[in-house]
Amino acid sequence: MTKKAIWIVDDDAIYQIIVNKIIQRSEMFSAISSFKNGKDAIDDLHNALENNQHLPDIILLDINMPIMDGWEFMEEMGMIKPKFPKEIVVYIVSSSIAIEDKNKSKSYENILGYLSKPVTVNDLVLIASND
Repeated sequence: MTKKAIWIVDDDAIYQIIVNKIIQRSEMFSAISSFKNGKDAIDDLHNALENNQHLPDIILLDINMPIMDGWEFMEEMGMIKPKFPKEIVVYIVSSSIAIEDKNKSKSYENILGYLSKPVTVNDLVLIASND
């Protein structure tokens, strides 16, 4: 199994630290990048495309964030998606699993699933092995 690059897009700094530790300990991913809102992550996607840098394989995306939330991020990502040389899969990670959010997530083909916080090692195993 090739190790995949994972991005975490979440405004909760403490959660970021915890999930980073879990990901590092799992040793299942080749690279980890963290972003505190959707805009930072979209800017990085644009930069990676322009400079032929590595894109993530997986994005763990929070919904409720300042500046650019998860849904706005998905809209923006949808616009540049045709330029991606590979598929990037997204998992919504949220502390509130609202029915309307779950339903909304089904309207995006890149969103493979919905994880509730806190993310566990078992969640990561499933994500890493989901090809």
